[in-house]
Amino acid sequence: MFSWLDGHEEKKKHVEVYETVFEGLKKIYKQKVLPLEEAYQFHDFHSPKLDDPDFDAKPIIMLVGQYSTGKTTFIRYLLERDFPGIRIGPEPTTDGFIAVMHGDHDGIIPGNALVVDPKKPFRPLSKFGNAFLNRLQCSTVNSTVLRSLTIIDTPGILSGEKQRVDRGYDFAGVLEWFAERVDRIILLFDAHKLDISDEFRRSIGALKGHDDKIRIVLNKADMVDHQQLMRVYGALMWSLGKVIATPEVSRVYIGSFWDQPLRYDSNRKLFEAEAQDLFLDLQSLPRNAALRKLNDLIKRARLAKVHAYIIAALKKEMPSMFGKDSKKKELIKNLSAIYESVQREHQISPGDFPDIARMQERLLHEDFSKFQPLKPRLIQNVDKMLAEDIARLMAMIPLEEKQNMVPKEDGKPNSGHTVSGGAFDGVRSADTPFGFNKCEGADAGAGEAEWVVNRDRPKYDPIFFSMNPVDNKVTGAAAKAEMVKSKLPNTVLGKVWKLADHDKDGMLDVEEFALAMHLINIKLDGHDLPAELPAHLVPPSQRGF
Repeated sequence: MFSWLDGHEEKKKHVEVYETVFEGLKKIYKQKVLPLEEAYQFHDFHSPKLDDPDFDAKPIIMLVGQYSTGKTTFIRYLLERDFPGIRIGPEPTTDGFIAVMHGDHDGIIPGNALVVDPKKPFRPLSKFGNAFLNRLQCSTVNSTVLRSLTIIDTPGILSGEKQRVDRGYDFAGVLEWFAERVDRIILLFDAHKLDISDEFRRSIGALKGHDDKIRIVLNKADMVDHQQLMRVYGALMWSLGKVIATPEVSRVYIGSFWDQPLRYDSNRKLFEAEAQDLFLDLQSLPRNAALRKLNDLIKRARLAKVHAYIIAALKKEMPSMFGKDSKKKELIKNLSAIYESVQREHQISPGDFPDIARMQERLLHEDFSKFQPLKPRLIQNVDKMLAEDIARLMAMIPLEEKQNMVPKEDGKPNSGHTVSGGAFDGVRSADTPFGFNKCEGADAGAGEAEWVVNRDRPKYDPIFFSMNPVDNKVTGAAAKAEMVKSKLPNTVLGKVWKLADHDKDGMLDVEEFALAMHLINIKLDGHDLPAELPAHLVPPSQRGF
């Protein structure tokens, strides 16, 4: 008799199983977030609806900067080759948006053809009109780097009189659309061009809300000497402080990202370390792609909820018969009061609300009579998604990462999980003496016939014998008295001891003491100590044990 009730209970208990995180994101968006967005016209106010290519797309990097700051050259540096449509020069050369993507053959896809391709995530860009689409293209390149990434080259941002010329399309709007979907936004500055023009200021404003994606690069830093670089860096931080309103200091990567000789090479070590940090950050993108898309969906769902509350509140205040136009104007003017009311009623953080001026502008063109009253079921579905579905997908991410770490059948790492090829192989290479930190620090002397510590033995041996060794060994207390003269912290000296006491007898012989002093000097020179003693640093008398 109550079998229908049992069936309903079973349906409630049923937990949907997702094959992958991306499949799960697609399903919960279409089933739980999209109905709420469509009911309250979210797409007219904020962002177009998401399609499958938005979830399936590879991580995207967007380069933004004034003209001649090296954006296109940076892409060429990453790929270590040209791409179709490349133009490099000191004048404003790139006058459109170029999506550099992987393809079996090099070629160019025009903007109008690109936005109708259902396999690419650019279909919503058609709303910006033909003036924009004529300045949009996709360059396909058969590059290993692009198997894991897509790179967006943007027009050089103008300054002076040039910025008064209208581009013919909503440039800031296009940047904002890309900012929502990309994984990294690289703001490039030229060491000789630190002024932030009005158009650049508006462009950075369009990136607001995506501060976690922004990385700042001070390019062409080899064009100034050490003293000038300090002044340039200070001026850049001062300029950024007026535009990017965050309490934290922005992380700036300093370098010269091209394949030409350095003009001033006194900062070579700094440039290498900064390039290493930037490349590590970019290489993490494929690994963190699922987490980033999950984070973006959570942000979108929260905004959709707040938007629904605002629209429902406006609908509730509207009269049923007369005076609709005057009431609409009054509500738009007093939108801040609606915000406060919604915030109190639903305990929502002020930071979750959309920009009030922009919301007022959009509301002017809307018919309030078509707004829907609040539908609790739609809100409950989104709340349940945030509480349960998202947690299950979060738990799946570490498992997928482990699967991606498994090498392929040929023994090589899974290329979809990390970025390889081009400049990434050069910067991260351990196969040549020009890789990061190769042939220096703890790596110095690798592959040489002579033990590298022997070079400084004439300095270390007299110190050792001055400590009155017994059976050619000194105690820990005697060695400590000498090692603390380096002024290194005890934690570091403790690590030096563990590495140098290779036979683990609690004492140091003449070779082990020389090794300890060598490791101390490595640390004092600014290099990191190895986690384990490399084979080439093992004392010769103890090799093979």
